[in-house]
Amino acid sequence: MRHDRTRLYGAVAGAVLVAGLGGFGLARLMDADAAAAPAEAAQAHHEGPEGAVVMSADQVRASGIVVQAAAAGGLAGEIIAQATVAAAPDGQAVLTARATGAVTRIHRRIGDSVRAGEVLAVVESREAAQLAADRTTAAARANLAHKTLARERRLFEQRVSARQDYEQAEAEAAAANAEVRRARMAAGAAKVTADGGGVTASSPIAGRITAAPVTLGAFVQPETELFRVTDPSRLQIEAAISGADAPRVRPGDRAIVETADGQTLQGRVRAITPALDPETGAATATLDLPAASLQPGQQLRARIVTDAAHGPTTLIVPEEAVQSVDGRDVVFVRTAQGFQARPVTVRQRSAGRAEIVAGLAPGQAIAIRNAFLLKAELGKAEGGDAH
Repeated sequence: MRHDRTRLYGAVAGAVLVAGLGGFGLARLMDADAAAAPAEAAQAHHEGPEGAVVMSADQVRASGIVVQAAAAGGLAGEIIAQATVAAAPDGQAVLTARATGAVTRIHRRIGDSVRAGEVLAVVESREAAQLAADRTTAAARANLAHKTLARERRLFEQRVSARQDYEQAEAEAAAANAEVRRARMAAGAAKVTADGGGVTASSPIAGRITAAPVTLGAFVQPETELFRVTDPSRLQIEAAISGADAPRVRPGDRAIVETADGQTLQGRVRAITPALDPETGAATATLDLPAASLQPGQQLRARIVTDAAHGPTTLIVPEEAVQSVDGRDVVFVRTAQGFQARPVTVRQRSAGRAEIVAGLAPGQAIAIRNAFLLKAELGKAEGGDAH
């Protein structure tokens, strides 16, 4: 019996030893797999294209990275000028008081949208009452003149009255008609209200109210400004060109307008003033742009590309778009997966612009704003900092 018990103890000890050796081997195997995982991931990363930064479209927008197509040009042919957004001649209306009186009603405020022909305010005026009375009096006289003319015509046809009386009645009717037209035009020009107690201020264009110095109850004189309405779809850019650069600018020259937030707009020079402003010594170039969310009075920077620009193999990009990576100048070209670092040759830099002569083709989309973020991501992907 003692012999059987010894055999049982030996079997249990052997099982414990086998289990311990098996657990130790399994742990060694799991540690080896865990150590191999980072190595495989690193190897998979290095299998990607060199200089690539993978970013989704949402990540690009969240990072504030602005992308723009590279355009042909040269620093020698670029003119940089300060510009201002202004309303086109047919894109702004100044509403003034048409008669002396007190402002009794205001229907719109600054910033409101208005329709063409919409009444914005009413001015109560004795002048309006007089214009309305003149219109009514003229209409009554014209009515009497036409009745007199009809009677004289019948008498003349019956050979009762002389031709002279008939012709006199015709002349008086014509004069009465002319007086009616004059009175109606005067009342219409003043925009007299239907009740004849005041004049209205109505907008001749659709747009938004950008100025409203009018105050309820204020006594105003004729030509006092009440509102200013601007159509946001009818804007133009006015760029101040120095006297030295003005002779180089021609209608049709390409123009690039830059906003404070990095947005760029492509346009053309529509016209340039033939003479310089006596106070500033500058000419004004008017730039036509496609519809954009600009505001009158907004300050911009304009770049005008003249005929003196280099050939199509030379490109102009913002200097911020060119980053130094491993001692080389690169730009980040937009790809379907993100961006690709592309080495370029820069001829010269000036006024925040860089002239590229090799490494980039016209029309390729590159990061022109916050490109340094792509440089930082590239340094992280390569396991170090890109210098």
